Amino acid sequence: MQVKSVKYASQSVAKYYFVAALVLFTAQIVFGLTLGLQYLLGDFLFPYIPFNQARMVHTNLLIVWLLFGFQGAAYYMVPEEAETELYSPKLALILFWTFLVAGALTIVGYLAVPYAKLAELTGNDLLMTMGREFLEQPLPTKLGIVVVMLGFLFNITMTALKGRKTSISTVLLIGLWGLTLLFLFSFVNPHNLVRDKMYWWFVVHLWVEGTWELIMGALLAFVLVKTTGVDREVIDKWLYVIIAMALITGILGTGHHFFFIGMPGYWLWVGSVFSALEPIPFFMMTVFAFNMVQRRRLDHPNQAALLWAVGCSVTAFLGAGVWGFIHTLSPVNYYTHGTQITAAHGHLAFYGAYVMVVIAIISYAMPRLRGRVANSQSAQSMEMWSFWLMSVGMAVMALALTGAGILQVWLQRIPTTGAMSFMETQDQLRFFYWVRMAGGVSFLLGLVAYLGSFFVGGAWDENTDGRKLDLQRA
Repeated sequence: MQVKSVKYASQSVAKYYFVAALVLFTAQIVFGLTLGLQYLLGDFLFPYIPFNQARMVHTNLLIVWLLFGFQGAAYYMVPEEAETELYSPKLALILFWTFLVAGALTIVGYLAVPYAKLAELTGNDLLMTMGREFLEQPLPTKLGIVVVMLGFLFNITMTALKGRKTSISTVLLIGLWGLTLLFLFSFVNPHNLVRDKMYWWFVVHLWVEGTWELIMGALLAFVLVKTTGVDREVIDKWLYVIIAMALITGILGTGHHFFFIGMPGYWLWVGSVFSALEPIPFFMMTVFAFNMVQRRRLDHPNQAALLWAVGCSVTAFLGAGVWGFIHTLSPVNYYTHGTQITAAHGHLAFYGAYVMVVIAIISYAMPRLRGRVANSQSAQSMEMWSFWLMSVGMAVMALALTGAGILQVWLQRIPTTGAMSFMETQDQLRFFYWVRMAGGVSFLLGLVAYLGSFFVGGAWDENTDGRKLDLQRA
């Protein structure tokens, strides 16, 4: 069954961002598997792609593809929420190609040039911003990110201002503006190590446990509105409560990164108390998603998008909430900080909270951008298989890393007969690293299945499916 592709023609620019996001996502997973093998086979791909370069590429691709996903989501959602065309589709396309080329050149720079030489070539001596985890980008790239994001925010803010104002678009804009403004701390790189780490966490923590949570809430609410038909008044109330709790706990919860970096001792209490409350907004998102599904007044044919949305709320609660709480209290964090327990939490939290919500909006929007209400049953069946392959694969990875982290703490941090060295401890964790590789392979297979679902079958047909859909509301 063919329908008008989108309500507003300018929404079509989102397709460019979604395609780029999925390509970069695939590259990120390939580099992640490379890192997993390098844990087990230390000279794998050496000296062509050493561990430090592969890790930079893996983490930077994560940030860049999620930013592409967030921007694509905004370009799709805001015109529909505002009930007006995008302010400037041409500007959106210019910024897309600028961001894509700059990102690609940065990755090539990481792989082709030693990092110290890259810093020298890109003016790091003029303004020292390089060398910090997740913020390794050269100065020109950082400046480019700021310019692109400000241009993007101008575009969608002007769109929102000239049309209908909704809670979803307001929360989304607050999150995106916060993301951009907090990134400015990446230009602050003081010589004092305590201040350096403090400003670094202002970016990293207040992104993933602050402004990004607002973006996640807005995207999740949008998909649920479209796939369940629940009244906006109901969703708005949930959304405001969730983001209020996310900001209250997330901002003061930054303190759990200040425990042992030289900050005043009261952060042991502030960080422990408020970070222990951080699972609450994620639990509320889970209740919110299931409550909306129970209340649904629309039997939408795009069940794959609904599965990703509900799965996002559950996995985010487990990864960001439960696994975050496991090692957030200062007496526990004293032993676990920097171990594989942290890696388990990081992988499961990012996948549950941000990867899944971006996939949910892509799964909802892409069929419509291709002139369909939803993909065919065969395509959705393949997509649901991808959901389970990726989710089970990530669960295996998280459990393996958790086991590795517990053993690491036992052997290296609280030994009974004398501490093992770091490398001796790593040798004892090889079993868990092999299990992690198995989970990674499952995840990659799930991603391949997800990409393959775009090429399976055609459009959903209500005559064969048996569902009736109010296309105007969908």
